Amino acid sequence: MMDWTDRHCRYFHRLLSRHALLYTEMVTTGALIHGDQPRHLDFNSEEHPVALQLGGSEPADLAKAARLGEQWGYDEINLNCGCPSERVQRGAFGACLMAEPQLVADGVKAMLDVVSLPVTVKHRIGIDRTESYDFVRDFVGTVAEAGCRAFIVHARNAWLQGISPKENRELPPLKPDWVLRLKADFPALQFSINGGITSMAQIHQHLQQLDGVMVGREAYHNPWLLSEWDEALGEAPFCLTRDEVEAQMVFYMQTQAKLGVPWFAASRHMLGLRHGQKGARKWRQVWSDHRLKHSPVAEVALLAKQALAEYAGASHPELLSQLN
Repeated sequence: MMDWTDRHCRYFHRLLSRHALLYTEMVTTGALIHGDQPRHLDFNSEEHPVALQLGGSEPADLAKAARLGEQWGYDEINLNCGCPSERVQRGAFGACLMAEPQLVADGVKAMLDVVSLPVTVKHRIGIDRTESYDFVRDFVGTVAEAGCRAFIVHARNAWLQGISPKENRELPPLKPDWVLRLKADFPALQFSINGGITSMAQIHQHLQQLDGVMVGREAYHNPWLLSEWDEALGEAPFCLTRDEVEAQMVFYMQTQAKLGVPWFAASRHMLGLRHGQKGARKWRQVWSDHRLKHSPVAEVALLAKQALAEYAGASHPELLSQLN
């Protein structure tokens, strides 16, 4: 989810679920140690609970990055051992780390030695075309010995050659039963499942058997799905309307604009808010119209609402009443 789940995206998602654990986009240890730390680590207090997802392989660098994450107030440190992109492979981290479980274990231990936060690992069930349950079982066992108690498992292999990251989310076959086998083999550990999850029915089913469910792109493109998550977690049900969520985002964008952040840096993340509604396409076209980038966000919001209302046949007085 690099370049997707930034702090503006997470603020939006928090409006839809008060209790789901949010994850940052993967940030490399080099970017944190040598780059612009506020740019990568700053977040809104409303985002809690939120986990910092790291990309890296050197234990000493991971320890430094984890310490920074704790200092900035994150609730969890997560090591990504699942990303298959060529960019990540060139840095010798992500999914290719599954071939070096002891190095991952060393990195986990180095982080646990310097922070009091939970350190978790996100990984695939294998790499390339070799499909072996023993491989992922031994990986988990080795990393668990270093102190990791929670694993997020993308239940398919990562093919490191010949296909794109998008194809890596679709072509390698899903094996959710392998995650259940891991839970049976390591009952003292926590396992969350990721990959191919697009409905509340799937989420409910997985929560009956596992400790958690991670949803990525479906949550981004169809964010209203998050509005059902709190109740699924046994918490008070979500009670805002889409109009109310949009209004809160407009207020947030106005606040950010006063800090010098253009409103469209945040609006791009809410384009799926009206997924499935009549007029959603017209509404999205307004919010994504580059000609409006220099207009006040309140005016853009009014135009978007008008486009939605006109498609649905609502009157403008009724629309203005909703906006005021």
